[in-house]
Amino acid sequence: MVSCITDCIEKPIRVCFESVGKFVGLHPWWFVTLPLAVSAGLGGGFYFLNDLKSNDIVEQFTPKNGRAKVERRFFQETFPQIDSQFSIIRLKSDGVFASLIFSCQTNILSAAALEEIIRIDGEVRRITSARDAQQFVFSDICATVNGTCNSNVMLDVLDYNASNITYPVYCHSEFNCIHMGNIIGKVEVDHNGVVRSAKSMRLFYYLQDRNNTLEDAWLQDFIDLLSNVTTSKTEVSYFTSMSRQQEFEKSTQSVTELFAITYFLAISFSIISCLRFDNVRNKAWVASLGVFSTAQAVLSSFGLLLLIKVPFVITVASSPFLILGIGIDDMFIMISSWQRTNIQDTVPKRMADTYREAAVSITITTLTDVLAFYLSYGNPFGSVRSFCLYAGTAVLFCYFYNITFFGACLALNGRREGANRHWLTCMKVPEEVPPGRSKVYTLCCVGGSYDHNTGTEEEHPMTLFFRKYYGPFLTTVWSKALVILIYLTYIAVSVYGCLQLKEGIDLRNLALDKSYIIQYYEAEKTYFDYYGPNVMLAINGTFPYWEENKRHQLESCFVQFQELDFVKNLSTSWLHSFEKYAEEHSHNISSEGQFKRHLYEFLDHQPMLKQDVNITNNNIAASRLFLQTIVQNSNERSILNSLRKTAESCPCPLLVYHPAFIYHDQYTVIGHITLQTITVATLVMLLISLVLIPNPLCALWVAFAIASVILGVTGFMALLNVSLDSISMINLVISIGFSVDFSAHISYTFVSSTKPDVNERVVEAMTHLGYPILQGALSTIVGVVVLSASSSYIFRTFFTIVFLVITFGLLHGIAFIPVFLTFFGFCHKLWQH
Repeated sequence: MVSCITDCIEKPIRVCFESVGKFVGLHPWWFVTLPLAVSAGLGGGFYFLNDLKSNDIVEQFTPKNGRAKVERRFFQETFPQIDSQFSIIRLKSDGVFASLIFSCQTNILSAAALEEIIRIDGEVRRITSARDAQQFVFSDICATVNGTCNSNVMLDVLDYNASNITYPVYCHSEFNCIHMGNIIGKVEVDHNGVVRSAKSMRLFYYLQDRNNTLEDAWLQDFIDLLSNVTTSKTEVSYFTSMSRQQEFEKSTQSVTELFAITYFLAISFSIISCLRFDNVRNKAWVASLGVFSTAQAVLSSFGLLLLIKVPFVITVASSPFLILGIGIDDMFIMISSWQRTNIQDTVPKRMADTYREAAVSITITTLTDVLAFYLSYGNPFGSVRSFCLYAGTAVLFCYFYNITFFGACLALNGRREGANRHWLTCMKVPEEVPPGRSKVYTLCCVGGSYDHNTGTEEEHPMTLFFRKYYGPFLTTVWSKALVILIYLTYIAVSVYGCLQLKEGIDLRNLALDKSYIIQYYEAEKTYFDYYGPNVMLAINGTFPYWEENKRHQLESCFVQFQELDFVKNLSTSWLHSFEKYAEEHSHNISSEGQFKRHLYEFLDHQPMLKQDVNITNNNIAASRLFLQTIVQNSNERSILNSLRKTAESCPCPLLVYHPAFIYHDQYTVIGHITLQTITVATLVMLLISLVLIPNPLCALWVAFAIASVILGVTGFMALLNVSLDSISMINLVISIGFSVDFSAHISYTFVSSTKPDVNERVVEAMTHLGYPILQGALSTIVGVVVLSASSSYIFRTFFTIVFLVITFGLLHGIAFIPVFLTFFGFCHKLWQH
C-alpha cells in the first residue's frame, strides 16, 4: 500500500527537541539567567525610542514611491512657487495654514453672523507669538501676494456688504476669477447666480513656508485661542496644517496606560486557567512566569530593533497586545504536554517528553506567524512594514524564551512537584489527608495526587469535558450536519460582506474620537461636500502651441476631461486667457516667434498665470491648467483613476496632480497589494505545513483554513464598517498566522494519532488540545480586549479584527476542521507499513 509519509523532517525535529528538553531539565538555572541577561541588555535599546519614533502620516500611511509622489516632484521642479505671488490652487503640498469653518442654521451672511466672524478674524490676526525673545504677529509671517497678506476672499468681497456675490465663480476682473465652492457652503442663489444666503463660510490663514519654528508657534497659539473662543450666533470649528499630525501622535499616548491593565488581565486569566485545588499540582507561578516570558520577548525584540535604528511607528504599539496572546497560547500547549507526562519519571525525562510532544506544534505556529509578518515587510506602506518587522521579531523571541526561560521555569516547578512541595510556601505536604484533619487543612495543606493508572496528573475538568462530552458530541451525524450548515452560512455571509468592502483610510480616523479636528472634518463634510479639489493638468515637454491644429488637438483633450462626470470646468487656463487676449488685441499667434513674443507680453501683466508656464531657454518646457472637480456623486478612487486614464489616452503628454492624490494613491494599490501579500503568505504557510505535518492532505486543510478565515474576517469587517486600509491590512496579515495556529495544532494531533477510527482521532485531538486552544483563544482576546475601550480608531480596529480572527480561528480549530477531517479516513499518519 502506498502512503504519504512526510515525517523525514518532522521526526528529526522531535528528536532534536527531545534532547533540548532533557538539557533544559538538567540545567534549568542556565536557561533562567541567560534570557534574563539578554533581555536586560537588549532592553537598553528603549533609550532611543523617542528618537526613532516615525509617525509622519504621508511617509507611513501612503504608498512608498507612489505615483502621486513622483508627480509631485515633477510639479515642484517644473513650477516653483513664487513667494511674492502666493496662490492656494498652485500649492504642491498642503501648505502651512490655519482654517476656520463658521456655520449656522439660518444665514451665515446675516449681519449678526458676519459681525461674529469679523470679530474672531480680528482676534486671529492679532495673535502675538513669541519665540527666542522674538515677538511676531500674523502679518509678519503670512503668505503674501504683491507684498500684502493673502486675504480671505469672502471678507474682501463682502467688504461687510453681502450683495452681488456670484456663485460658484466670482470675478474681480476679466482675468481674476475665484471659485467660491470651497469658501461658502449650502448656498442659495437667485436666477442670476447671485448669492442670497449660505449656511457656512470658511476662512484660511496661510503662512510662509520658511521658518518652521515661528510658523509652528503661531499655529499652536491659534489652536489655543480657538479652543477657548466663545460664539453665540455661529458654530466654529478649526484646523491647522499640523493638527492632523499632532492629533495622530496622541493616539500612542492614549494606549500606553492600557499596557498595565492588559498584563494584569493576562496574568489573572493565566493563573485562573491553570488553577488547581491540588496544592502541589497548582501552576499559578508557572502561568505568571509564562506571561513574564512574553513581556521579556517584547522587551528584547523591540530593544534589538531600536538598537539597530529601525523606525518605530504608532501601529507597532498594538503588537505587544498581540504577542501576549501568542506567547500565552504556546505556554498553554507546553503545560498541557507536561501534564500528560509520567510524574514518576525524572524532571529531565518529563521535559524531554514535553518538548517532543509540544515543540513541533509550537514550531509550526511560530514559523507561520513569523513568516506571515516577515513576508509582508515588502509592503509599500511604512506603517505595515514597521509593524510586521517588530511583531515578527517579537514572535521569534517569544518562541526562544518559551523554549528556554519558560521551559526552565517548568523544570524548576517540576522539581518542586517531584518533592511534593506546596506551590506557595515550598514546604513539603502530604499526598493524602492525615486522620483527624479538617477540610480546611485538606484545602490548604494537602496535594500531589495523580492518576495511578496512567502515571499522569489528574485530568483537568475542562479536558474531561472535551474528552467525554464535546468530542463525542462533535462526531455524531447530526452534529456534523449542523456544523456544515453553520459553515455554509458563515461562507455566504462572508462573501456578501466582501462585496460591500470599501478601500482606503479616512484621515479623520487617525485622530482621537474627541479631537477638535473631528468637528472640523464633520463640518467640511456637511457644508463643503459638493466641490472637490482644483486639479493641476500639466502639458509635459515642448509642445507647438502656435500650430492651430495642435491647439485643437489639445483642446479636444480638455473636452475629454470636461466630459467626465466629476469635472465642472477648466477653472484656470493660461492658454484660453492668452487666446482671448490675442483675439481682443488682433495679435497673430500662428507662428512660433509671434506666439512667444505676444505670450511674454501677456504674462508680464499676469504674474499669477506666469507661474503656470515654464519657459526655459526661450522654449515652453511645460505648462499647466486647472480642472475644478465635484465629488458629491464620486469617490476619490474613481476620480483619480479616471483623470489618469484620460490623461494617458490623449495624444499630448499630460499629467494630473493635486496634493490630496498623495493620500488617494492608497486606493490604487491597497487591493492588489493585500491580495498579493495574502496569496504569497498562504503559499508559504502551505509549504511549511507540508514539511512539518506528516500528511500532505491534512496540510492542505491548514491552507484551506487560512483562506476560509481570511474570507470571513474580510467579509465581517466590511459589515462592521471597517475599510480595507493599511491598518486593517496589518490585521489580515495577523489572521494568516492565527488561522494556521488553531488548525495546525488540531491537524497535527489528528494525523499523529494511532487510533484506527477517524472519530476516535478527533476525540483524542479534542482531549489533548481542545482546552489549550480555547485557553489560547481566550488569552489573546484578554490581551487585546482593553483596546476596545481606546479612543483611537486604530486600536479599536485592531481589537475588532483580532476578535474576528480569534473567533473564526477557534471555530475552525474546534469545529469546522475536526468535522472535515472525519470525512477523509485516510488522512492520518502512517508511521510504519
